[in-house]
Amino acid sequence: MKLYSIIQKRACSGSLRPSQKSKGHRIKTLFAGTACLGLAFSMSAQEEPIDSLEGKEVVLDEVLVQSVRITKDFPITFSDLDKVELAPRNLGQDIPILMNFMPAVVTTSDAGAGIGYTSMRVRGSDATRVNVTINGIPYNDAESHGTFWVNMPDFATSTQSLQLQRGVGTSTNGAGAFGASLNMLTDAFSNEAYARISSSVGSFNTLRNNVKFSTGLMNDHFEFSGRLSRVTSEGYVDRAASELEGYFLQGTYKDDNTLVKALLFGGHEVTYQAWNGISAEQLQDQDNRTYNSAGEYTDDNGDTQYYENEVDNYKQDHFQLHWYETWNPAWETHLAVHYTRGRGFFEQYREDDDFVTYGLEPITVNGELVENTDLIRRRWLDNDFYGTVFSATYNSDKLELIMGGGYNEYKGDHFGEIIWAEYASDSEIRDRYYDDNSTKTDFNAYTKANFELTDQWSLFGDVQYRTVSYQANGEDTGLVDDTFNFFNPKAGVTFDLNQNNNFYFSYARANREPNRNDYESGSPKPEKLNDFELGWRYVSPSFQLNTNVYYMRYKDQLVLTGELNDVGAPLRSNVGDSYRLGLEIDANVSLSDSFTWRPNIALSDNRNLDYFFEQDGELQNLGNTNIAFSPKLIAGNIITYQPSTDFQVSLLSKFVGKQYMGNIDSETSVLDSYTQTDFNIQYTINMDSFIKSIEISGLVNNIFDADIVSNGYFYTFDDDFSNPGTITTVEEAFYYPQAGINFLLGATLNF
Repeated sequence: MKLYSIIQKRACSGSLRPSQKSKGHRIKTLFAGTACLGLAFSMSAQEEPIDSLEGKEVVLDEVLVQSVRITKDFPITFSDLDKVELAPRNLGQDIPILMNFMPAVVTTSDAGAGIGYTSMRVRGSDATRVNVTINGIPYNDAESHGTFWVNMPDFATSTQSLQLQRGVGTSTNGAGAFGASLNMLTDAFSNEAYARISSSVGSFNTLRNNVKFSTGLMNDHFEFSGRLSRVTSEGYVDRAASELEGYFLQGTYKDDNTLVKALLFGGHEVTYQAWNGISAEQLQDQDNRTYNSAGEYTDDNGDTQYYENEVDNYKQDHFQLHWYETWNPAWETHLAVHYTRGRGFFEQYREDDDFVTYGLEPITVNGELVENTDLIRRRWLDNDFYGTVFSATYNSDKLELIMGGGYNEYKGDHFGEIIWAEYASDSEIRDRYYDDNSTKTDFNAYTKANFELTDQWSLFGDVQYRTVSYQANGEDTGLVDDTFNFFNPKAGVTFDLNQNNNFYFSYARANREPNRNDYESGSPKPEKLNDFELGWRYVSPSFQLNTNVYYMRYKDQLVLTGELNDVGAPLRSNVGDSYRLGLEIDANVSLSDSFTWRPNIALSDNRNLDYFFEQDGELQNLGNTNIAFSPKLIAGNIITYQPSTDFQVSLLSKFVGKQYMGNIDSETSVLDSYTQTDFNIQYTINMDSFIKSIEISGLVNNIFDADIVSNGYFYTFDDDFSNPGTITTVEEAFYYPQAGINFLLGATLNF
């Protein structure tokens, strides 16, 4: 039997009444951003795929993520986003920016324009706590837990779909999900050959070019496809330029029972550093909002200069090999091996650095003792990440059972070099002033089951065992040799009141090890989370609603302190008890045959309980304080006018409420609320010639030119000099302003 018919049957059973399923013109929007990704391709996906030339038979490729994705039959809170929805806005900005209008998501960009270093937070949890997988393979950096989208420029162009599970979600591979898990599926194979050329231009001298192709399915079994991309931008912030190159190559073999895919993708980024932010005084001055202190130094004449190569320069290449097999109508297996190679550095001009920092001896110059020097240094990261993930799935009329896991190993070298110095002391070329290494192994095994008790009631169970071993010897981490063993149970129930109403309740336990930066602040503890989710889904042809209430209770949560380390990475510290309580609502409303409205809102209360902080020289109990970077209100809104399949116009808005950058409720640390409104248009010209169609897209970001500050950092330090005998806590904040009104305009030629 056909692989994709198995998946299609499982993905959407019971979603609609039979009479509703026949309404093909509604299928595409019925579950957009809601409960059932597979429904977008239901019915016609089996015989006459209706997707674009890129990615026909998409349901077949979804087997690569079935072990980590879920449908409305599971008691999990989630949202889906596919390439059809991404396409009109996919003009070179990174994936977090394209996800900006999803529920409970806040995004930011160091350079201020959505290209370069970008990140997102979900339910107030930063990127290190959002588990990301690509085709089921872990993508988070094993040591920092971060996701560096700058290493994969233009990756949205090779993304078929993504699913964001908020909260703990189901068991997945890689670090535990404490805010959300993001499961990405790359391009499906295409039955037909195609080629396309895309270009886009925009504000801040932004330019994106890519070429993409597929051979189509050859001899009914083989397909090869690929993409080459280049994205450049000067950024909104001064000198925050990005030069990004990316690629994606894929080979596919398939028959009725087998799918084998080999993928090679990656990128090379050179990005001028923009992580210093600006002060409160500079923020108030419109002429200083784009100021960037990175690379600044004073020359021998006393003039301010900027080092031209104060850049981050990094290459990352990923290889994945997937084998999926259907053994009989009940059993399916998936086995994948992967390897990631990363290497690169960031370069800095340093004024008057101490010799002792670099292990150098003082020298005498013209009779004077010299202990400091101007220098240029490179701090390197050279790493390898490899392993395997596997799963076996059993399906019957009443039971879906998935057993799987993975083993991954990481080896990282951290070292620093001085490439120039005004006074070189006793240094030699290619000397390493530090040379550290680290190793991390990660094994997990899980079993998930969803059992249909009756036509209305289903039970869900999920147990995972995970063991992590981490060794490091860095100056920042100290000597580390830790092993963590985690047991993560999950359970839930789903109730289908009727064909339109679906209710669920779930409990999930999650444990998570500290990341590399956490060791800088001492001996961090692993964090623990109990996540309770209660939800209701309503589905009709013209109105779909998802609403859920969650309560996330943490022990030893590693919350952001608001501070950065010397390489711009956020620092965290354990707090004893804390919680997040929230309500999330998103809807999809068909106002007419041409108008759709997709609002969402997330209300939350996020608290540290009995938070202790040393202030003015005394340890004080500040009571229940707000958790850093956790706004109480996040709202999104998309209104789309689509009179035909060839033309659509959308107005998109995002509101992010007031948030604190620290955990002491200081007004100095406040990020003010802001509203961003974007305008998006797409028009397709169909042609009966060598060029099959031309797609023209336009995006105007922040059309009301609002002053937006989406991120920043916050320091406290003791001042015992102003008033001898007393200690005063001084607070200081820095900010990352985002661009005012700006635009992107693109065209794609399909052959």
